[in-house]
Amino acid sequence: MHVHILGICGTFMGGIAAIARAAGHRVTGSDRNVYPPMSTQLQALGIELVEGYEATQLDLNPDVVVVGNVMTRGMPVIEAMLDRGLNYTSGPEWLASAVLRERWVLAVAGTHGKTTTSSMLAWILEDVGLSPGFLIGGIPANFGLSARLGESPFFVMEADEYDTAFFDKRAKFVHYRPRTAVLNNLEYDHADIYPDLAAIERQFHHLVRTVPGNGRIICNGADANLTRVLSSGCWTPVEKFARAGGEDVKWSIRASEGADFSRFEVLDRDHACGEVRWDVLGAHNVDNALAALAAARHSGVPIERGIDSLRRFKGVARRMQLRGEVDGVKVYDDFAHHPTAIETTIDGLRRRVGSQRIVAILEPRSNTMQLGVHRDTLAQSLSGADEVWLYAPANVGWDVRAIMAPLGSRGHVSDNLDSLTAQLAGRLTRGDHALIMSNGGFGNLHTRLLEALEQRAGSVRAN
Repeated sequence: MHVHILGICGTFMGGIAAIARAAGHRVTGSDRNVYPPMSTQLQALGIELVEGYEATQLDLNPDVVVVGNVMTRGMPVIEAMLDRGLNYTSGPEWLASAVLRERWVLAVAGTHGKTTTSSMLAWILEDVGLSPGFLIGGIPANFGLSARLGESPFFVMEADEYDTAFFDKRAKFVHYRPRTAVLNNLEYDHADIYPDLAAIERQFHHLVRTVPGNGRIICNGADANLTRVLSSGCWTPVEKFARAGGEDVKWSIRASEGADFSRFEVLDRDHACGEVRWDVLGAHNVDNALAALAAARHSGVPIERGIDSLRRFKGVARRMQLRGEVDGVKVYDDFAHHPTAIETTIDGLRRRVGSQRIVAILEPRSNTMQLGVHRDTLAQSLSGADEVWLYAPANVGWDVRAIMAPLGSRGHVSDNLDSLTAQLAGRLTRGDHALIMSNGGFGNLHTRLLEALEQRAGSVRAN
């Protein structure tokens, strides 16, 4: 079968392309941003890429056109596809029918932690020899790729609540029909498509309705919004996890040495199952670990074996990833873009570095951020840093400087990347930790800052 993918260079659609190619299909695709590393990764798989969304690409005569959710009516290729009556589907629909239908799907949903939890879960299954398939919205360091077909019945899906396509406004995750569903947490997000929290809760309940009675729901027992979702109706056994435990919580922890949660004991009720020792930071990653362990257990992995696997978990690209160190200044890259994720990320780093200076640099890039939905909680979420820099491009539709006012002299705003890089390079000193947060590329600020620090260090040595 010839599969042509519109919007192929996104992480999700690129993952579908890799899986389709591994399944033996001819795969072609197009995007407006055809550039490395995604372009080179896809071309290495033998996938032909077209720049842009012109109608002429349909002369390739594909058997099916897979439409990404970046595509809209009015685009030439979309209008031609509809006019010609071609066979088309969405990414989640294609995946569900062509790959997931006969697999044991383990779907990880939640406002935060989907990528990390999915990566942990896929790694546990891999480490015990189960060779799962997976499609993850990031690159787990243990695998070095975001998607693969796999060789066993098990398939780990990062289950996103964003809508599916211009012709299907349901959440992506309702297509996956998991046997094991992880509900990590639930907050208001995606303000560009959901009017309020209740609308997102409704989508999560649609997911709950698809889990069979002989499946399992792994749910954060400390999340009141998820409790409300399940109270709307649940037909599947539920296992709850929560760091602090609770009356109906099965999986919890007893913290061991280290305030950064680099060591903690996993509890099944009051029974100690073993101790996780790893290099991953933060209390939020303890929640992710509990969820992954419980989900892996449902697929047959003993909890003690899962704990052993987590000791070899290497993390995920762009999740507190150390990009480099120059002259004693460490520069990190993190995907955090929601106030809760920002706060927990800073807290995790604080627990590791103690009183050393944390300089937080944030790009408010997500649609929800640009709409200003989180502007009243943003300063508080950044308050754990010693110094804060907020990048304010022209498309931010709210008063960034007013929002930073509660941080006083610790808060700074810049609307120019060159100026921001220079100011940071001039202020960072030995022992500082520069935490760069964005759900996009941030103009390659990480590399620019490291290069500026190298130049500064070279100048000092020359003098």
